[in-house]
Amino acid sequence: MSGRSILLGIVLASAATSAQQAPQARRIIDVHVHVYTQDERFGSRATLPTTGEQLVAARDAAEHQAATLAAFQRLNVVKAVVSGDHEAELGWKQVASDRIITGYSIGDPTQVDLALLRRECAAGRVQVIGEVGAQYEGIAPNDPRLEPLYALAEELDVPIALHMHPGPPGAPYAPFGMTKMRAANGHPLLLEEVLVRHPKLRLYVMHAGWPFLDEMKALLYSHPQVYVDVGAIGWSQPRPEFYRFLRGLVEAGYARRILFGSDQMAWPDRIEKTVEAIEQADFLTAQQKDDIFYNNAARFLRLEPR
Repeated sequence: MSGRSILLGIVLASAATSAQQAPQARRIIDVHVHVYTQDERFGSRATLPTTGEQLVAARDAAEHQAATLAAFQRLNVVKAVVSGDHEAELGWKQVASDRIITGYSIGDPTQVDLALLRRECAAGRVQVIGEVGAQYEGIAPNDPRLEPLYALAEELDVPIALHMHPGPPGAPYAPFGMTKMRAANGHPLLLEEVLVRHPKLRLYVMHAGWPFLDEMKALLYSHPQVYVDVGAIGWSQPRPEFYRFLRGLVEAGYARRILFGSDQMAWPDRIEKTVEAIEQADFLTAQQKDDIFYNNAARFLRLEPR
């Protein structure tokens, strides 16, 4: 055997050994993804007010879908809960049926056709009620106008995803007419009476109710059916602030009720940014990372046998 052949054999053997030793990519369930047929942010640039980072939006819906699905493939996002535009949701479901879990985006709850929503849930075309963005409409989570949604979700045993801070003003999308947002309506304990009335409601609080850490811990302690996702706060907040909040939830004993969510909106690269933030959190154990990335959502969404 020539020296060149010996060297080639060593290289190939080393590569094979490295491939065998390389850790398998973590499975990820992203419970907070947005899809659109059209969005005002497409083709725009914005600056995050908290970090100064530049956000570059997809040019259009086609690029947004292609870049997001490519990120799913690259990062091993095996399931994603999508909401935003229901027509777009169903279109994404056709393209990537094995990955997409369809949500149902709601702003003003008085404008929701409950009979239609019931039919869509029964037909399996809606698998999660949410994102429920009533806070953008100036509506608190304990407002009576939301009661029919909570009752329907509990009756049908369909998870509900509720936006609870952060948001405009000051966010990159503040110019788009979202003037009714109030931080006070993101207080987690406003949900307490709702959960008392609906003890079987499967609810996850989007954005983990940031920045109300102690109040969120109180809610999680009192109501074990509640989960949280880390959508947006994993990339919109400075890393020390995100870690302070995440560490607080974990050290309080709630690592098994934290869901991975990117809240990528018009910026598909936010998925990878959020993955990096969790992977680089040195206070999380490997098991806790696996739980946040996959296990907790699989259990909450009942994707695996109980």
